[in-house]
Amino acid sequence: MKKNILHLDLDTFFVSCERLIDSRLQKKPLLVGGTGDRGVVAACSYETRRFGIHSGMSMKIAKRLCPEATVIRGNTGTYSKFSNIVTEIIKEKVPVFEKASIDEFYADLSGMDAFFGSYKYASELRQRIIKESGLPISFGLSQNKIVSKVATGEAKPNNQLKIDQGFEKSFLAPLSIRKIPSVGEKTYKILRNLGVDKVKVVQEMPLEMMMSVLGANGRTIWKRANGIDNPPIIAFHERKSLSTERTYNRDTIDVNKLKETIFAMAENLAYQLRKGDKLTGTISVKIRYADFNTYSKQIKIPYTSADHIIIPKVLELFKKLYNRRLLIRLVGVKVSDIVSGNYQINLFDDTEQMLHLYNAMDTIRNKYGELSVMRATSMGAKTIGRFSNPFSGEPPLVLAHRKQ
Repeated sequence: MKKNILHLDLDTFFVSCERLIDSRLQKKPLLVGGTGDRGVVAACSYETRRFGIHSGMSMKIAKRLCPEATVIRGNTGTYSKFSNIVTEIIKEKVPVFEKASIDEFYADLSGMDAFFGSYKYASELRQRIIKESGLPISFGLSQNKIVSKVATGEAKPNNQLKIDQGFEKSFLAPLSIRKIPSVGEKTYKILRNLGVDKVKVVQEMPLEMMMSVLGANGRTIWKRANGIDNPPIIAFHERKSLSTERTYNRDTIDVNKLKETIFAMAENLAYQLRKGDKLTGTISVKIRYADFNTYSKQIKIPYTSADHIIIPKVLELFKKLYNRRLLIRLVGVKVSDIVSGNYQINLFDDTEQMLHLYNAMDTIRNKYGELSVMRATSMGAKTIGRFSNPFSGEPPLVLAHRKQ
């Protein structure tokens, strides 16, 4: 059956939400992110981009490049509400869809040509989103996710583009290789050193050459450049909570040991959230004493997936909870009120250095395993608990560390 994969992306999402709230910001240069001198740009309006401003840039530099820009700290709760409005519209109109992030969606419209026409259906869906949410949104439609995502980028701002089957390569050929998903700054520099700038050059290169230069990623980029990569749609479902707990072999009253355990739990849960592009709005800690009485406390927090926010809150809850001074049998940590959104939108009060730290730590974990890098405070924790990775469909994970 002919595949029709739709990619939808809300245009400059945080900026659009702020303009919806305050119409005076329309068509004015706008920066959303950390408002301090060491803050980072989480989003920027199209009016600022001609000054060379982009997301992830130091706010101090951005303000120097465009001093007339309005700077707004942003509100993750507000953005999540607008995202949920769009999600509900898509859920009502599309049987199978994937929520890739707080502002990005994929939908499988295959088979609809026989009834409505996929492009007509996608156009009507886009217009309904614009009308009911008030937010601008663009889409790309093709036979696979990669080409559709690139097409959305070419359609922006607030427009739509369909790539007919058989025209994928000719559509991609004149574009910069940077337009291919998975080509980051480092990979782009390697390809530029080889004289590769346009997708057409990669299309003309042997697969073996790309793999000799970039390894397995070279195969992925070559397939995507040729419009033949077909990652599946991951059906959307909202996970409401994620938790882990540890039952000790021998009941303990060792406070340092207990703190090491929940510290490591909180650190790992924060990483799982970032890995799945999720944010939590509620944290809770559980204690079960030797007499089997169980107690828990929870706290509401601004949506986040950051260690330096989650870990202190978990330790604070533990301190309030542990007041009986009895032997403890079990401890647990849970994050709930989970919404889609990546760590970028937590940068309203964070620094550029903090962003680089998280990116570096998570890159190491993704490549070498979750326990390849841990904070010194959690190094004393041995096996913490077993729980499933809720976002990737992988088997249960064991959080453990062996003391040297």
